[in-house]
Amino acid sequence: QVQLVESGGGLVQVGGSLKLSCVLSGGIFSSYAMGWFRQAPGKEREFVARIAWGTGNTYYHDSVKGRFTISRNNAESTVFLQMNSLKPDDTGVYYCATYRTGSYYFPESYDYWGQGTQVTVSS
Repeated sequence: QVQLVESGGGLVQVGGSLKLSCVLSGGIFSSYAMGWFRQAPGKEREFVARIAWGTGNTYYHDSVKGRFTISRNNAESTVFLQMNSLKPDDTGVYYCATYRTGSYYFPESYDYWGQGTQVTVSS
């Protein structure tokens, strides 16, 4: 019953901005936090950011600190990722996921995943 749908990806120039959205349906009883991950072709899926529903506490990968902001709207069960000053290395498929247990930094700690949305940063 749990479903996550990402949107907001696209093609942008270096230095541009995008705002991704992730809408969760089916309830959030089992989800303490939500995370964003990304995956470039031929590379491992990597952690980008996470946010706790209750406290709003956030964590970011060092490569996006100061450029990306994760936020949430609890009433709408929606998580956002505002991405500024985009670089070519930010290119990849971005996924949102519900946290289950374990380290926030590893995809194995998350159970439900969206289909992903493509972000491409070009010069």
